[in-house]
Order: sequence, then C-alpha cells, then structure tokens
Amino acid sequence: MTLQEKLAQIISDPTLSPKQKSNYLALEADASLPYLTISDAVTQAKSTGIICDMFEGNAPFKPRYVLPDYAKFLQQGSEYLELQAPQDLDEALNALTIIYHHVPSVTNIPVYLGQLDEILMPFVDGLDEDVVYRKIKLFWIMLDRTLPDAFMHVNIGPSDNIVCRTILRVDAELKQVAPNLTFMYDPDITPDELLQVAASNICECSKPHIANYPIHKSAYDKQGFGIVSCYNSLPLAGGANTLVRLNLKEVALKADNIDTFFADTLPHYCQLTYDLIEARSKYLHEESHFFNSFLIKEGLIEEQRFAPMFGIYGMAEAVNILLGNPELSETALEKPSQHYGHSKIANELGHRISAELDNIVKSTPVTYGYHGRALLHSQGGISLDIDVTPGVRIPYGTEPDPISHVRALAEHHQYYTSGISDILTIDETIKSNPEAMYQLCKGTLSLGFREFTANVASNDLIRVTGYMIKLSDIADFKQQGSRTNTTGLGAEAAANTGILNRKPRVTSHEQSPVYAK
Repeated sequence: MTLQEKLAQIISDPTLSPKQKSNYLALEADASLPYLTISDAVTQAKSTGIICDMFEGNAPFKPRYVLPDYAKFLQQGSEYLELQAPQDLDEALNALTIIYHHVPSVTNIPVYLGQLDEILMPFVDGLDEDVVYRKIKLFWIMLDRTLPDAFMHVNIGPSDNIVCRTILRVDAELKQVAPNLTFMYDPDITPDELLQVAASNICECSKPHIANYPIHKSAYDKQGFGIVSCYNSLPLAGGANTLVRLNLKEVALKADNIDTFFADTLPHYCQLTYDLIEARSKYLHEESHFFNSFLIKEGLIEEQRFAPMFGIYGMAEAVNILLGNPELSETALEKPSQHYGHSKIANELGHRISAELDNIVKSTPVTYGYHGRALLHSQGGISLDIDVTPGVRIPYGTEPDPISHVRALAEHHQYYTSGISDILTIDETIKSNPEAMYQLCKGTLSLGFREFTANVASNDLIRVTGYMIKLSDIADFKQQGSRTNTTGLGAEAAANTGILNRKPRVTSHEQSPVYAK
C-alpha cells in the first residue's frame, strides 16, 4: 500500500474521530521520514523482531514520557502559559487543566498528571469534604472526556489526606478508563484502613495499582519519581527519552544452549539494543531541539533527569526454550510442571536472566541517562505481540494459584527499576470479601513486589498490559469505534495476545502470602 493510499484509508475510516484521524496521519508522517543512521546489525535485529523501537517515530522529536514538576508549576505559575500562581482549588485545577495540554508524550497526551493529592493539599484548607468532592469529580470527568487515553496516569498516597480519599471515592464511582491511577503504599506511613479502601476500589473497578513506595523511593534521589503510563517508574522532573525493548524469546532461539545464551547471545543483542538506544536518544537531545521548550526554561523538567528505558519481554518463552520444554499445548496446560511459573528450575533460570540483565544495564554507560545509565524495564507487551508473553509474566491461561504466582515472580522485582507488573485475575467472589484482596495485596508487597495489580473477572473495566479498557467498548469498537484512544489497542490485544484468557483464581483471607510465607 502506498503512503497516499494509507492516508486515504485513515481519512475515510468510519470508526475514527477527526482527532484520532489527525493522530494517525501524524504517525504516518513520522514513519515516512528516513530512519536514523544505525548499523546493519541493528537494522537486521529490528526487522526480525528481536529488537523493537516501540513506534516512537523514525526521527524522534519528543521524549517518550515526560514527568513535569507540577508542584513547582503551581507554586510559580508559568510565564509561557501566562498564568499566575493559583490561589485556590479552582485556580489550581484550572492551571493543571491548561498545562496538561502542553505536556508531550509518545501518545500526544500527557502520561503523568502528578502526585495529585500532595500538590493539591495546599489549596483545600477551609473547604469541607462535599465541596472538595464536587470539584474533584468534575475534574475527573473532564480528564476522561478531554484527554481520553488510558496511559494518562495519576499518583496518590502514601499519606492519608482528604484529596487522596476523595480521588479514591470518585474513581470507584465513575469507573472511567482514564486516568490510570497508582496508590503509593508505605507500611510506615499509610494506615491499614486507607489501604483497605484502595483494595476495595480494585474490587469495584480494577484500579488503582498499589505501588511499593519504599522500594521505588530507594531507587531514586531526593528529587523523587513518578509512576506513569502503564506502571512505569521514572525520575520526577525528567522522564524517559526512549524505550527500546528486547524480545528474550527470539534471543533464546538464537542460542545453542544456556551457557552460550549467557556468555554470547544475550550480551550481543543487549549491545545492539544499546546501539539503538544511543542513536534514538542522541537525535532527541542533539537534533530535535525539544530541550529548548518552556518546560526546561521554567524549571519544570531537567534534561539530565531523562533516561532510556531498556525493556525486555518474552521471559517465559525464553526460559522454556532454553530448558528444552515444548510449547504450551493443551496437554501441557493440564500439567505444566516443567514450565516457567510452575517449575523451580524454570523460575530460577528466569531469575538468573533478570539478574544478568540488571548487571548489564547497571554497568553499561549511556550518553543521555539517569546518572549515566538506562533503567531496566519489564515491558508489558503491545497489541501486535503474538505467541510471546509480556515482560516476565506467566503466560495467560497457565497461571497457578495466587500465592504460587506471586512467589514465582517476586524475585524478579528487585531488578526492574523503571517498572514491572503482573496482573492477578481474581474471581468475582472477591467482591463479597474485599478483606481477601487487602490481605493478598499486603502480602504480595511484603514479598518484594514493586506493584500489586489485579483484575476482577466480572468487572467491565479491566487492565490489558497496565492500561485500562472496558470490555463493553471492545464489543462495540468494530462497528462504531470509540472516543477513547486506547480501546483500539485493547481490541487488538484481545484478538492477538490472549489477554482475555487470564485464569480467574479464587482467593480468601487465609490464602494471602502474609499467611503463607
């Protein structure tokens, strides 16, 4: 298909809104440019699906993810946006509404909306709960209707405050696809009763993520961090300049055995991944002029706080291939004891691969990184991934009971600074016993998980890789499209990657890892 034919197809697509058509046309313009200069070896690895650049454009002119310091913005206002520092909650919400439309990302919609409870607390003094509730609810509706993208992400917690509780209340009531939400949990700060509220919310709408705040905090400097997009942890006032991911399944297929995988094959393809990271980040920082923006000039972001994300996926398939296990046929599914997620030997090999990746990433300098390094990321997959499992997850439909599931993966979490997540799918009976969700969450975090994330089988609102979709929207998508940009990705993922095959598990108060250490 010629470029003009592609453009005509987009323009005439009856399921796309004018705004969505504009976005797709822009992507085609990006793709029509010559690709950055890269070696033949990197080109070959890209074309064969071993390395993926995550569709950031052939000549990147904006970072993948941007995390402005919104607290600073609210304190000082903005000369560029002609805004004075806000004096009350209405002005603060209005100022945020304005700046969000000027924060770029790979999706053209901001992926980070800030640590909202912390930055809004100075503006709620003297307001009663009902007033705060009505204002936050209108703000929440506005976000979903004007920035309809499930990669848009709000952070709250770990402290207990009126804004945090109001956001949890509103999110459970509205059950919107956007924004995504992470609740920071710190056992030394967060009351158990507040964590119980967050766990009850998961039963209602599969949100929020629960983040292990002490682990995340310890990975960054005093300036802090934010969690954005699906579940990606990055430096505050910075972000990710690029994300390049490595398909471990394809790397394992190139290795003769486990020894050559670690000695030669994995290091070789990691180096090619770094070559692509260098080419993409250098163009952004040195050629695109992005870092002349008002976000830099007004101190809301700092160039040195951007880092490449070194992503991996296909851990499950890599381990099974290296151990010589067959593909997961229907027979193997009945007794998958030799496979990743079920076998001690398989799980330990996976942990060894993660440890080696961590060693490579921490010892390899990059030109533009966070303290001179990339950040390791367990990438959640995309809708085009067929027969390969996201990140370090257990293949859909083969998941063991929740405790075994958590124990199989917990060891990985120490290595993936810029994000790792699994999605535990829980049977709908959990709704009558939210205490079980609370205990499962608390126990999972106590075992070292960076994130606790769960879907409830009967909910219309579910997670795909980390972003949210509504099953009812997918059912209607082919006929009438969707106002939410990420519905199409969810529909593709449902068709191509088996996300709807996740196995719902029954859990109870006694099945929490708290009781099963």
